[in-house]
Amino acid sequence: MSGNYQVIARKWRPQTFDDVVGQDHVVRTLKNAITRGRIAHAYLFVGPRGTGKTSTARIFAKALNCTGGPKADFDPSDPACQAIADGSCLDVIEIDGASNNGVDQVRDLRETVQYAPAQGKFKVYIIDEVHMLSAAAFNALLKTLEEPPPHVKFVFATTDPQKVLPTIVSRCQRFDLKPIPPELIVQRLSSIAKAEKVAVTDEALACIARLADGGMRDAQSILDQMISFCGNEIAESDVLDVYGLVAASQIAELAAALAAGEHANILKIVDDCDANGRDLVRLLSDLQAIVRQALLAAIAHGGSTDSLGGTSLTTEQITRMLDALREGEGGVKLGLAERINFEVTLLKAVEASRARAIDSLIKELSALAEEAPAADTADGSKKKP
Repeated sequence: MSGNYQVIARKWRPQTFDDVVGQDHVVRTLKNAITRGRIAHAYLFVGPRGTGKTSTARIFAKALNCTGGPKADFDPSDPACQAIADGSCLDVIEIDGASNNGVDQVRDLRETVQYAPAQGKFKVYIIDEVHMLSAAAFNALLKTLEEPPPHVKFVFATTDPQKVLPTIVSRCQRFDLKPIPPELIVQRLSSIAKAEKVAVTDEALACIARLADGGMRDAQSILDQMISFCGNEIAESDVLDVYGLVAASQIAELAAALAAGEHANILKIVDDCDANGRDLVRLLSDLQAIVRQALLAAIAHGGSTDSLGGTSLTTEQITRMLDALREGEGGVKLGLAERINFEVTLLKAVEASRARAIDSLIKELSALAEEAPAADTADGSKKKP
């Protein structure tokens, strides 16, 4: 039984375009290209880890090589599509750019592209982490990429597009896959949990989505680990304990204490988090996210907001607070005394939000001087103060 176990991230990998979550712009363009017969010879998928680059590449390969294809709405149970999903299709060749990064491997690829596909209509080369190819390998690929045989399609995937040669990028259609919004991750995890017969609270799912940082694969791996830890019932406290996260309510409480300048309360909350083994680096990151939301709220409401626990703060005050939190990141992450650095960062953020910028003070004083009534001089003329 255990030999047949598949991790959730693999078991629930998207199999059709409709399964892909949070990348509607990419899916729509690819489906339209297939429907209208405007299929390019090379595509570059760019985006953070776990956002669906390789999965989308495989789905695209299925759409091209399915029975009676190319078809955007193919049947995933079609034998040709099953073969691609299993990795047994001879016409879909997946290459790991990290381990096959030499010029010799690319020269081999250049020789094999000339042969016609064995089963489907196209030979599809999916090169993952393409930025890992050496400069010589990139250059060896250029000519093939510029004028490939009509039966060949290339799909490149990378997390680091800056390292891909511009001459390669210019020969591809580029698609940028975005980090997946937390609400979509929660939605997907909820449906997976139901199918797996696991009861997960909404708060626990929100915690997992927060941890995943926009990566669906990370979220699914975390859910998998939580099922191993808890069994069939997962609560928010379980996720907090395993990953050292701070509850959303406590982060909001800390943000409110910062806004109100309650030094004693700030230190009390930090003491509580540290005593419970919480990750202070992660807490600082979550705190910045809340303060950033407050900054956006202040900008939207004409320059001030009371969204941080009811204390009214101006855009300038929140900006200074956020800047101080950001400046303290390095010390908290890399410093020897993590807790002390964290406390100092928070207290500095309070002081920064209370300080006034000299240039804004000068502006206010100048405005007051302009508005002040002119004083009488000895000769009867008026003079500005």
